[in-house]
Amino acid sequence: MEDSIANAHEEINRLATNSRQLFDLLPDMLFIIKEDGIIERMNKAALARFGRREGQCCHEVIFGEKDPCDASRCPFRKNGGAKPYGKVFEKKISEDLYAEYSYVPFEGYSRDNLALLILRDITQKKRQELELRQYSENIENVLKEKIEVLKNSESEREQLYSEINHLKTEVRRTAEGDEKMLGESPPMKALREKIYRVADSNATILITGESGTGKELVADMIHRYSNRVGKPYLKFNCAAVNENLLESDLFGYEKGAFTGATATRKGKFEEADGGTIFLDEIGNISPKMQAGLLRVLQEGEIVRVGAARPVSVDVRVIAATNTELEKAVERGAFREDLYYRLNVINLRQVPLRERKEDIPLLATNFLVKYRERFSKDVTLLPNSVVNELLAYHWPGNVRELENTIQRAVLLAADGMVTPQDLGIAPEEEETGGRAADLEAYKDLPLKESLSKIEAELIEKALRENSGTLEDVCERLGVGRTTLYEKMKRYGISAVDLKKN
Repeated sequence: MEDSIANAHEEINRLATNSRQLFDLLPDMLFIIKEDGIIERMNKAALARFGRREGQCCHEVIFGEKDPCDASRCPFRKNGGAKPYGKVFEKKISEDLYAEYSYVPFEGYSRDNLALLILRDITQKKRQELELRQYSENIENVLKEKIEVLKNSESEREQLYSEINHLKTEVRRTAEGDEKMLGESPPMKALREKIYRVADSNATILITGESGTGKELVADMIHRYSNRVGKPYLKFNCAAVNENLLESDLFGYEKGAFTGATATRKGKFEEADGGTIFLDEIGNISPKMQAGLLRVLQEGEIVRVGAARPVSVDVRVIAATNTELEKAVERGAFREDLYYRLNVINLRQVPLRERKEDIPLLATNFLVKYRERFSKDVTLLPNSVVNELLAYHWPGNVRELENTIQRAVLLAADGMVTPQDLGIAPEEEETGGRAADLEAYKDLPLKESLSKIEAELIEKALRENSGTLEDVCERLGVGRTTLYEKMKRYGISAVDLKKN
């Protein structure tokens, strides 16, 4: 009995020691606050900033205020039944400290109500935002002065206008960010950079990728950074409209063209004149509609249903499909000339399983979105949940991930999502198949085995992308020079792969 008690005490001491060490190792400033507002404990980061202040009032020590915080910011004062747990606040604490903070409630060993205050230093971020704002406010004046100085030179004025547009785009990119098309994986970075390069042209763009990858977000970003950003931007899902109505919806109709046509009506292309139109699921349109769309791209004109004369339009076309149009062309289901007109610039949105490093960022973004929408006090995605998300194959891509997090937020209890709330099951690994694949390399040195595997991956990527090097670079996350060097080293020819 005495041994059991001694072992229990030893385990308790070990857990307490680990807890204190973890508490002190965290980089954020942490305070444990009692219900009366007294600081019970501080970690090393907090001590380094404020000094040892246990036993003093939190509002005096941290915020430098004589009176307690108002009910909307205090975790213990009543505020119509609501408490600020899970909310993130920002406050300028001193001239050299701007912080964001939040509270996490918990019960102490004595069953007393405590709160963990997490304080993060965001001074540098705020200073950068201020500098960026000042830069944005001053840039127009600086550029106007340049124009005045160079107004006698037409060529210099044209160059200056180009610089203005470039600087405005860079400022907008830095200030606004691309919060909707999230991801820092190599494929997403490459895709964004390609969008920046082609958005300001008038070239037709074809966005390809599986269903649910976010092709519409790519189209939105193209328009946002194009020279037509202030003009009409219409979205149209070709698969969502009955074939009999598709032509009249896109091209319009004349009065009396058919029963019910009591007045002339403009179609989507005329409504988007001067701007951009996004045609989703373009692979589903009929041969007749393909001919009409080809006329728009070639001649810049449409013919309303029932009309004898064409109408000129100036519309930039962005199309998207989750089908392989090249195979549709081979089957005769899609016009080859239309395919090449649409595929001037091809942007491939990779499936989620090829950029799994983006899953935690996406999941956290969806957690915040639906936490606010459903007014749920859910603040945490534990490692067990993140591991489940990373292990899953995601056949429905980002759309499936968003729906999964939405469901998990609704089901979550006690402020935390659990693996059971996700409702997904990672696929079983085919260990037997993998062992068979590795069997071929068992007698080879490690370096030679890795080289053979790398060569096979490059050949597979080239074959699946029809030898298109730019798409292969995006998929593999390497530069063109690096890819050329590896192909030369392994004796791989993109031309030969195309033939095969």
